[in-house]
Amino acid sequence: MLTFYNELHSQHRGRFEMFRGTMVPCFETPERADMVVAELGRRNLGRIVTPHGVPLTSLERIHTPRYLHFLRHAWHDWLALDPDNANKDALPSVWPVRTLRSDIEPDDFTAKLGLYSMDNGTPLTAGTWTAAKTGADCAVNAAHALRLGERATFALTRPPGHHAGSDFFGGYCFLNNAALAAQHLLDDGARKVAILDIDYHHGNGTQSIFYARNDVLFASVHADPRSEYPFYLGHADETGSGAGLGYNVNLPLPAGSATANWFAALETACLRINMYAPDALVVSLGVDTFVGDPLSHFALQSGDYLRVGERLAHLNLPTAFILEGGYAVKELGINVVNVLEGFETAD
Repeated sequence: MLTFYNELHSQHRGRFEMFRGTMVPCFETPERADMVVAELGRRNLGRIVTPHGVPLTSLERIHTPRYLHFLRHAWHDWLALDPDNANKDALPSVWPVRTLRSDIEPDDFTAKLGLYSMDNGTPLTAGTWTAAKTGADCAVNAAHALRLGERATFALTRPPGHHAGSDFFGGYCFLNNAALAAQHLLDDGARKVAILDIDYHHGNGTQSIFYARNDVLFASVHADPRSEYPFYLGHADETGSGAGLGYNVNLPLPAGSATANWFAALETACLRINMYAPDALVVSLGVDTFVGDPLSHFALQSGDYLRVGERLAHLNLPTAFILEGGYAVKELGINVVNVLEGFETAD
């Protein structure tokens, strides 16, 4: 397993987020990636390298230039409002919903912040762009390494990415690493790519990016959005549109579902991937399905993640794993590396 590690991830360090009406310390912390890289080193599961930087044009294959310009300059614009903002994270407070217009970018920074966001639980910090961009570098490098002959790669980075759309951030995500990896595989010669999202929360950003396309199959096993974030996407009747009809597979499960039901849904997703016959697989690897996760309500145990990796290995596809969620920090490294080890050691 070749791991691309974002050594700059800790530059994104949010202070507080809005959670169920209360400002609380951020759940998405630098310690998450630290635990994973430490566990990788402990088990000696392959090489850990730093990524080569990729040009902005690579990001523009997924994200709009207007949105990328905003992210690159957001902290400077935040400080221009008030130098004291250096001691505060930027959180949005207004959004252009329903009949409000989003085609015109406001001059006011607060309004811009709302234009490009989906929630007020995703703080934008001084190092957000650096961390997110280097994470995107990891994802693209992980995809490229597959085309160079690696069987499996891992983009070890944070902040995560699967909630980020083409022109908005949210759910702790700013750049959609899984989507960038899949697009690079296509640009690098693959005919078809599958993305399997096994995070507790639906990857709404990834779905929306590929919803009308048939060169990417998006399959997701997640908690029912009627009760769990992101709430407004991830239902089973969302199957794609236009050329993409039939290439979006959502397998929502009620909060509190038994582990056996989760694995049954994973099997359904794997069978759909087999039928699609892609050239490569991108896995949005969230382990907030763990029984001890503070934001989630599934019941997987640490040992179950070995089984997950084994099942994905049997798809027999070049596979890029992209780290997403998982907030039981103490167990995070064990759970993530169990998936990778299960994949590597599968019979």
